[in-house]
Amino acid sequence: MKKIAKSALIAGIVLLLLSVLGLYITIWFFPNLAEQYFDPAFDMQSSKVMIYFIHPFIISFALAWFWERVKGLLKGSFITRGIEFGLLYALIGTFPVMWLIYSAMNISIEMVATWLVFGVLQGIISGLIFEKMNP
Repeated sequence: MKKIAKSALIAGIVLLLLSVLGLYITIWFFPNLAEQYFDPAFDMQSSKVMIYFIHPFIISFALAWFWERVKGLLKGSFITRGIEFGLLYALIGTFPVMWLIYSAMNISIEMVATWLVFGVLQGIISGLIFEKMNP
C-alpha cells in the first residue's frame, strides 16, 4: 500500500507540473485555442480553482490503483509497459469521455484533441512512474 501511495503522490506532482506547463504552452503557442476557454461553457469562478490543482492527484491515485490491478498483464521493457499502460488508460478512460464531451458541448475538435493528447500523456507518464517505483 505504501508503494502505491508514494508512486501516486509522485505521479500527482509530476502531472500537476505538466498540467501547469501545458496551460502556459497553450497560451503561448495556441492563443486562439486558449481564447476558447473564455466561452460561457467554462466556469471561471475563482472559488473552484483548487479543483484544477487537485485533479492531477485524483487521476494519479486512480491510475495507481489501476496500475496495481493490471501491471501483471503488461509485458515488455520499462518503456513499453509505461506506454502500453498510458494507451490502455486513454482507450478506456479518456477517449470515450472526449467523444461524449465533443458530442454534448459546443467546443472545437482542436480543444478536444488537446485534451485527448493530454490524457494520453497523463497515462504514459503515470505508467512510467509506476513502472519505476512499483514494478
